[in-house]
Amino acid sequence: MKKPTHLDRRGKARMVDVGDKPASSRRAVASVRVRLGKALRDRLFAGDLPKGDAVLVARLAGIQGAKLTSQLVPLCHPLPLDHVDIRVLPVEDGVRIEAEARTRASTGVEMEALTGAAVAALALVDMVKGVERGVVVTDLRLEIKEGGKSGRWVREGTEEP
Repeated sequence: MKKPTHLDRRGKARMVDVGDKPASSRRAVASVRVRLGKALRDRLFAGDLPKGDAVLVARLAGIQGAKLTSQLVPLCHPLPLDHVDIRVLPVEDGVRIEAEARTRASTGVEMEALTGAAVAALALVDMVKGVERGVVVTDLRLEIKEGGKSGRWVREGTEEP
């Protein structure tokens, strides 16, 4: 088992020193589900909601969330993001949100992709809660990670977005 990287010799949490690691191209894709009723899902994609264009708001919130990850997650390094894309897709039980983040840095962008997906989902809930109170956010997960020393990892069953 590998030694924990975020603990010092005394077992205290610390930020990992990545200063000597070479910068490389890195990419991560994360996803999350927002479960909601079919009628609400249809209204969402028709742009027929009291608060306006919920898909646009979710996309913008996800991008902003990815950019602010190091301010929200204590041990994350601030990264210069080259690209963030948030996709809001209809699925049978509601919506699937995919967040993709890319950088050229000495540490990965998995947390930025995960945060982008989570914040997009929360913004979507905020936009629809007046129409349907029982919306559920579920299954936040990393789908793809590329770059760095460990190379490429793809969750089993994940299709390339």
